[in-house]
Amino acid sequence: MNENSKPLSTVRPFQDPCAGDLITPVNSNIAVRSIINLLPMYRQGLSIKSRGLQLGSAFGFVLYGPFTVLGPMRNTEFSTTIGLFSTIGGVTILTTLFFLYGQAGGKFYQPPANPTVPNPPKELFNSKSWTQFQTFFWLGGSLGALVAWFIYSNEFIGKLYQVSLGG
Repeated sequence: MNENSKPLSTVRPFQDPCAGDLITPVNSNIAVRSIINLLPMYRQGLSIKSRGLQLGSAFGFVLYGPFTVLGPMRNTEFSTTIGLFSTIGGVTILTTLFFLYGQAGGKFYQPPANPTVPNPPKELFNSKSWTQFQTFFWLGGSLGALVAWFIYSNEFIGKLYQVSLGG
């Protein structure tokens, strides 16, 4: 068998084969790359404050539902308010973990270019930018939880919820 008839591999190294960063049909797919590069963490041209607000508001909005609907006080009239406070508490815990990540080691990890994210944001990974990011993450998370609470506790939305449950 000569070298020209060798089958092409669908998995190959990105740069250094010893680094373990491989080009696969999943991470080099144009659809997957587009979705990942549109996330606020990797989108080009966003400020640090905007990244924090967008990610925080998404977390706050999404976490409100499970805390309200599945929480231990779910069958009381206080479930919506307890869900709001629980979500803000969860976002505060995440922000505290971001703070601890920024304090540990003293030096930030700069993510290298890879097949999925060819241009990772360099401006995010320093002490000043990380502090701004975590501040605006907390603010966005609290506002996202507040918006979710307002929508969920709205009387019209509540009636729609009752109808969807068959009651």
